[in-house]
Amino acid sequence: MRVLIVYGSKRGGTAGLARMIATEFERQGWQAEVRDAEDSPGIGDVDVVVVGGGLYMNRWAKSARLWAHHHTPALRRVPVWFFSSGPLDSSARAGDIAPVPGVAKLAREIEIAGHETFGGCLDQHPKGWIARQMAKRYAGDWRDPEQVAEWVEEICRHVRVGQAVPEQRPAYTPQPYEQPTA
Repeated sequence: MRVLIVYGSKRGGTAGLARMIATEFERQGWQAEVRDAEDSPGIGDVDVVVVGGGLYMNRWAKSARLWAHHHTPALRRVPVWFFSSGPLDSSARAGDIAPVPGVAKLAREIEIAGHETFGGCLDQHPKGWIARQMAKRYAGDWRDPEQVAEWVEEICRHVRVGQAVPEQRPAYTPQPYEQPTA
């Protein structure tokens, strides 16, 4: 099985998360390709596409949004999962965090199979005034390898039993978005 993982990241945390996801797919015996949405990769011949974006001001990184919009017709023909990276605390691991409204809308348009929110990562000395102010309180790495492994196992299980075949996928209906508390 082959998976394409496309991500949008400004500070590298989501790129690292995409590589973690690829590693878990490879542990499951899949071939995984990780590509930056900025590079405008095509989809190619894959069994599954995973698209993720870092959350900035309650929106996915622009490159991830633009890539997904551009490839919407092709994405409707292959099983797709989304992931978001962003909460700078342990709230992502504590339970399901619904996608932010813009991601939820895109998820419905593409009819994705599922979405997962992972904790984010913020360097202690980032570039940019806003990021530096946030780092004073929230610097750290909340990406959870165990959560990533569980999510990838779930995707693989769905694909193995045929639940991710586009004709059989139910429409994605996200839960209402709730801003994580710090």
